[in-house]
Order: sequence, then structure tokens, then C-alpha cells
Amino acid sequence: MSTPTTDLHDLSSLVGEPAGAAEIGSRAAEHLWMHFTRMGTYEHAPVPTIERGDGAYIWDSNGKRYLDALSGLFVVQAGYGREELVQAATTQMRKLPFFPIWSYATPPAVELAERLAAAAPGDLNRVFFTSGGAEAVETAWKLAKQYFRLTGKPGKYKVITRTVAYHGTTQGALALTAVPGFKQAFEPLVPGAVHVPNTNFYRAPEHLADDEKAFGRWAAGRIEEAILMEGPDSVAAVFVEPVQNAGGSIPPPPGYFETLREICDRHDVLLVSDEVICAYGRLGTLFGADKYGYLPDIITSAKGLTSGYSPLGAAIVSDRIFEPFRTGTTVFPHGYTFGGHPVSCAVGLANLDLFERDDLLGNVSRNENVLRATLDGLRDIPIVGDVRGDGYFFSIELVKDQGTRESFSKAENERVLKGMVAKGLYEHGLYCRADDRGDPVVQFAPPLICGPAEFDEMAGILRTVLTDAWNRL
Repeated sequence: MSTPTTDLHDLSSLVGEPAGAAEIGSRAAEHLWMHFTRMGTYEHAPVPTIERGDGAYIWDSNGKRYLDALSGLFVVQAGYGREELVQAATTQMRKLPFFPIWSYATPPAVELAERLAAAAPGDLNRVFFTSGGAEAVETAWKLAKQYFRLTGKPGKYKVITRTVAYHGTTQGALALTAVPGFKQAFEPLVPGAVHVPNTNFYRAPEHLADDEKAFGRWAAGRIEEAILMEGPDSVAAVFVEPVQNAGGSIPPPPGYFETLREICDRHDVLLVSDEVICAYGRLGTLFGADKYGYLPDIITSAKGLTSGYSPLGAAIVSDRIFEPFRTGTTVFPHGYTFGGHPVSCAVGLANLDLFERDDLLGNVSRNENVLRATLDGLRDIPIVGDVRGDGYFFSIELVKDQGTRESFSKAENERVLKGMVAKGLYEHGLYCRADDRGDPVVQFAPPLICGPAEFDEMAGILRTVLTDAWNRL
């Protein structure tokens, strides 16, 4: 069975790390089961080990510094070493280190729910906390199913998602995920997921390749087509990311979300905005839906909510969806032990305070076009096919031929993306993502504190590494 190699840049080419890291790296290889990793790589080699971070930089166990151009994993929005976030966790630990929000509340959970409800678009006023993003997605799908059962439409359980989209790896979220290599080992999955084309304009059908608005109408139309094919009384929700992560930072065409909202309303289908990556400043707005001006029924979120200083996720739900649960004896029989953890909620509150004090959203808005222009400046390298994204969330798609947009074969991709590009970026001190879940891309999501100096450092390393990879083809 063939599966994508790793969800981050492939570390399999980084064996043979210098002796200073060998001891802890060997212990990691002996006992630590790393995620999305070919463990056989480290059978006779130490694991690269990151020890500390400060600002936008991380250091490995040899003391080598790297620019973290991925915010860990789209997480560390405020950068490393933020003492106020550490202090918030410490203070809450002394007061109340843990208590579940099962029939009881804690002050940090209440206050953070209020802050998120006040900031969320429209009437999304109810917050269901989770431990992370996949749990938020599971929550949204289960909630959509029960909502329609409670409102007299029990046949509505299916969900529409987009090709190559990643929504998590728990059984329900994995059914929504449209990356075949992640799914095959775990089938059969939760039934009901249907996949439609995504919004990658660079790979648009030929008859739409010159008209982005028409392409957007076409892509949204495929969702309505799927709803009609499955039967509107069987479809509960559409799950979409504001900017799709897997496949390489794929933004929506103009008018796409406006059309999608109309389609969902027409067929009484919930629109779920999966913002596990795109919320909390990644696009220069607190929520991705704000960036593109649409109103979802549910927002799923995690990652940047605490800048990664403590695990936390949230499904933010509209008043309409909450209404059947508001009175009487109805229960949503779903929850997580650590969802709404008081320490994580305290960190989340401090993180939002930090966002406001340091104007991190403003920093992204002021500099996103600088980041775009800096990456666009690499288009003269023949291996660079497309540069796309928004906010502080961009990808470079690599191609074999710029003119024809021909991609690499699987064997070529293994050699070029994994063997040359990922290894070169690591060696030159740039931590980002070389991803092969769709067409091969190099992906960037720097901390929201970054600016032109960090962008120039990224671009300089990229130019060296991508030029070298092209010359070695």
C-alpha cells in the first residue's frame, strides 16, 4: 500500500545528525513513536531533536538555529518565548490545575467562551471546547447529525468535502479527509462523506483556466451537484477550509463562498468553516470567514487559539444550531476529558490579550502582500510552478515544466521534494513543509510576529535550495 510519506517535511533524509545530538536522538529512536513518520528511517540513526525556541527561531540539540517558517505546525502565532503565556498557565495551575466542564464550569472556560462568541461572526454564540482540531471536526459532524434528528430530518447525515482536503485523522474526521493514502489502512470509515473538486485555480479545467470567477462558480456548482446527487434530505453539512491546507494553501476564487452559502441555504445544509489552521490571525483576521465575508453555521478551530502553549480546540456554533439543546432534557452526548481545560483556557485568554496588545492581526494585514511579493520573486526559478495563498499562509507548487505545468512522477517526487528540497531546507536552517499529499508543494506559515527581514531570509534559502534542486534534475 502506498501512503504519503510525512505530514511535515520528510526527515528521512536527515539521518546522520552530528554527534552532539546522538544521545537524545538515539533514545527517541528507541522509544518515541513520531507522527506521520517512517520509523524505519531511524532504526540505525538518531532522530533530529528540537530543544528550544525564541521569537521566530528554533534550535536543535546541537545548537543549530532554524527560522521556523511553519509556526511549528500552523500553531505558534505569537512566536516562542512569550512569558505572558507561560505566566498565565502557571497562575492557573496554582489556582485550579484541572476540572472537567461536564455539568460544571470553570472561570477561564466561561471567559474564553464569551470572548470567542463576541469575536465570531454573526450569531455564532455557543462554544464547545475540545482538546484539538480533529476533535472539533468530530464535534461539528456529530452535532450536525443530531441537530437534524431533533428538527425532524433524521435522514440528513452525509457531508460534502473537497478533494485532497485534510480534516483530521480520527475515524470521523478521516472520513472527511480526502487524501487516499491516509485512509486505506483504516477502512471502512464512518459512512457518509462525499468529495468534490477543490478550488486550485492553477489546476483548473482548461475551459475555465482564464476566468477565475467562472471557475469559482463551477467549483461551487460541483457542491450543489453532489447535494442533488445524494439527495438534499440526506446531506447534513458541507465542510470547507477558508484556504485549503492540503494541496498547498489553496485560496477561494472570488464569489465562491457567497455562492456556497446560497447553495447551503437553498438545500438546508449546514456550512462548516474548518478553521483549525485559518483562525486566530493566520489570514490577518481572527476568523477565516471574516477574511472572505461569509457566515458559517459552525466554525471549527484549534492550533493558534493558544499559540500552541497548551492544547485547545473549539467548535463555535450558531444560535440556530444550539436552539434544540437550549431547554428541556435534550443532551448532546459528546465530550472530551480535557476539552476546555482550565489551564489551556487561561492561556487562550492571555493569547487573545497578546494579539490585541501587539496588534498581530494588523501586522499580518500590513505585511501579507510583502510576503506574497517576496515569494512571487522566486517565479524565475524553473522548478517554481505556482505561488498561492493568503495572509501568512502560502505555498509554492513545484513542477517539472513551467510551460506545461507538468508535475513530477511519484519516483521523481521522492527524489526531488524529499531527497533534495526537504533536505536542503533543513541543512540551510529553514523549517517549513515539503508536502506531497496533492501536487508537490513547499508550504509556509511563519509566526504572526514576522516581517520583511524574516521573509527575505526565507526567500534567500529557498532560492538556493530550489535552484540547486532544479540544476540536479
